[in-house]
Amino acid sequence: MRFFIIKLLILLSFFSLSSNLLASSSESIKVNPTHKEETYKTKTLSEMVAGFVKLTGIAALINPDPDELNAQGKKMSDFHKSWGRIIMILITFLLFYLAIAKGFEPLLLLPIAFGGLLANIPVANIAGEHGFLGVIYNMGLANEFFPIIIFMGVGAMTDFAPLLSNPKTALLGGAAQFGIFGTLVGAVALSQYTDMFSFTLQQASAISIIGGADGPTSIFIASKLSPELLGAIAVASYSYMAMVPIIQPPIMRALTTEKERKIKMKTMRKVSNLEKLIFPIMVLILAILVLPESTPLIGAFMFGNFLKESGVVERLNDTLQNSLINITTIFLGLGVGSKLAADQFLVAETLAILALGIVAFSAGTAAGVLMAKLMNLFPGTKINPLIGSAGVSAVPMAARVSNKVGMEYDRSNMLLMHAMGPNVAGVIGSAVAAGVLISIFA
Repeated sequence: MRFFIIKLLILLSFFSLSSNLLASSSESIKVNPTHKEETYKTKTLSEMVAGFVKLTGIAALINPDPDELNAQGKKMSDFHKSWGRIIMILITFLLFYLAIAKGFEPLLLLPIAFGGLLANIPVANIAGEHGFLGVIYNMGLANEFFPIIIFMGVGAMTDFAPLLSNPKTALLGGAAQFGIFGTLVGAVALSQYTDMFSFTLQQASAISIIGGADGPTSIFIASKLSPELLGAIAVASYSYMAMVPIIQPPIMRALTTEKERKIKMKTMRKVSNLEKLIFPIMVLILAILVLPESTPLIGAFMFGNFLKESGVVERLNDTLQNSLINITTIFLGLGVGSKLAADQFLVAETLAILALGIVAFSAGTAAGVLMAKLMNLFPGTKINPLIGSAGVSAVPMAARVSNKVGMEYDRSNMLLMHAMGPNVAGVIGSAVAAGVLISIFA
């Protein structure tokens, strides 16, 4: 009986405590309601149609939202929200035409142009921080990841045999880097003597690298020295890479005679596999000892080439040459295209970068051609000056252009393999130039 009474008291205490807890929780719910009912407001058919029309792209272009923000969360001008977007969309259509009809580096130009088209769609904010173009940009461009992967793939596709069989063509790749340092001086002078532009030394260095026609290197150095200009620099660099067949031939013809264009170069000696295997390690060691700042790019480039020349990791080599570089190229192109938004591209600063970029690229092309002419003044085997233009880093487009122009004057004059020597030297040269600029101005 005593145990029964004790159990009864325990049960009564439990029920009393439970009821108190329920009462207190109900009071807290009343004080701090967590659910708010929202009633749907009935609309007439005309009101629904009017609401739909306001959200169309046509309405956004004709009557832009005064409070609309760009991808960086800043207010946009009415011009950039309307006519600016229309102009940029037309520019992307021009890039489509150049890539498809003219074949100007379609692997790069098509993703860039389509990314630019998406970035200029009103309302959707695809290039914003949470849009998929913004995610791609932050994922691989803002942190230098995509350029490193691209350099690995390019290294796996590169054959150093033309350079090793004729080492003096490396001078042509070195001479082409004159465009980088010449434009650095020009950008600083432009800021010094004009009130319109005020580029710092870091910004001028990042802009000047466009002269190497090397997109991954341009992105790499811009992200370190001038991240605020990364988009414009990347767009300029990749645009000029794609337009190598337009820009280079007039310069090459202007600086050479018809006799020089018909110079036939001797067949190259056979390069042993051991030479090809040792060369990337030697270049990397030199970079480590002399210019460590350049090793991220040169290291990735030589890693890809070393895997290729080792001959024992064909699966990895195939992945670098094909699937990995293809996937990265798609993402990189879309990420670069995201910076073709009207509010970022149609500004004086970006237009100045484009102007300086084409000066840099033209100067690099001219320097390579003139270096070949200078080398021909000395005794020895003559060099066709046309291959000097391949000293820029646009691999293999610049070498193909050298070959194409040469064959216009002599159908039997095959310059492609000879031009690949300065072309791959230019890749190394632009990475070294980037390392020099980073070590000085970072």
